[in-house]
Parts: sequence; structure tokens; C-alpha cells
Amino acid sequence: MSSESLRLLPIYYIAFLFSTVCHEAAHALVAKWGGDLTAYSGGQVSLDPLPHIKREPFGLVLIPLLSLFSSGSMIGWGSAPFDPYWQIRYPRRAALMALAGPMSNFALAILAAIFMHIGVAAGFFVPVNSLGVTSLQGGIMEGLGVLVTVMLRLNILLGVFNLLPVPPLDGHSVLGLFLPEGTFLKFLEWARGPFFSIIGFLFALQALPYLVMPVYQLAASLIGLVPGY
Repeated sequence: MSSESLRLLPIYYIAFLFSTVCHEAAHALVAKWGGDLTAYSGGQVSLDPLPHIKREPFGLVLIPLLSLFSSGSMIGWGSAPFDPYWQIRYPRRAALMALAGPMSNFALAILAAIFMHIGVAAGFFVPVNSLGVTSLQGGIMEGLGVLVTVMLRLNILLGVFNLLPVPPLDGHSVLGLFLPEGTFLKFLEWARGPFFSIIGFLFALQALPYLVMPVYQLAASLIGLVPGY
């Protein structure tokens, strides 16, 4: 791994950790609003990463750092507990809880895009492509440019990935907003097996590149950054 890549690893990890904590905190908050206090009782209605790390030390610390140092790419995950019986009683509330996580990622992507535009207008940043900026000043401003670029791309990817309607991703629970309640509950019963979660996750990994690239292209056209060089 090059010295340049090593220098950027902390920025990638910070972006991943913050984005994942926001995702899980959004789940926990909407579950609390819907009457399930499971995650709230565990301290996960919070942007403090510690309660989230305590619940998922492997997914939030060990595996992401190992994958970053070994391959330069990052794999990781978080989780917010919920009461499955609450989901059965209130499937639509649970579907909103599931939707909250990906929506938080899209919100972070929008905030990153706004920050990019402000930085470009103020002369702090220079666009390098339609979804990225850098700074000619170097130092902290260069690191900030990398951070907002990573935040934009990572949160689009996390939002799209988690909305895929296959177990164990959030999208399969979001189906509760669209399917008849009886049909959705039967689907949940079928989808809870570990075999279907493994198959669903592998399918999602294969499908993601075909789905996220059009979303990146749409985001690039909406953001409207013009590369400076």
C-alpha cells in the first residue's frame, strides 16, 4: 500500500464510522418513536460511536480496519436491536424504522454535496470530477475535500445497498410499507432463516454495481460540479 493510501485511511474510516453510526442511530430513533425501546435502552439513539461499537466491535472496528489495511477497500457493518414481536404487531412502524437508516445516508450525501458547493463557491475547493473536490491549499483543507468526497460517494452507496429488498438488508423490511400486512408477515417468516440471509447478501453484492452506478450518474447531474482540471 502506498504512503498516499496510508495517509488517507483515517479519513476513510472516519467517514465510514460516522455514516454507519448515523444509520444505526436513525433506526434506533424511529423505533423509539414507534414504541420499541430496545435500541434506546442500549444507548443507540445517539451519535456517540461508543454504544454502537460496544454492540458491534467486529463490524465497526476490527473488520473495517483489517480490510482497509489489507486491501485498501472497506467492509463493515453496524446494527440496532429491535423487538421482533413489535415488528409483527406493528409492521408499518417497523418498515419506517428500516427506511430511516438508508434515508439518513441519503441525507448525509445531500449535506456533503451542499458543503462541496459552498466550498467551491468560497474558493476552498476545486472540483476534480462530478462527484469529488480537492483543495489546492493542501493540509487540513485537502483532507476536508477528501472527507466530503468520500462522505458523498459512501453514503450514496450505503443508501442504495441497504434499500435492496432482500434479507438481511433494510430493504426487505421496507416492503412492509407496500405489501398487504398478511403477505408481508408471511414474507418475514420466510426471510428470517440464515440461509436466505446469506443468499440475499450475496445477491445484493452482485447486483450493487449495476444499481449504484446509475445513481452516481444521477447524483453527478444533480450536483453539477464542473471539474477544474
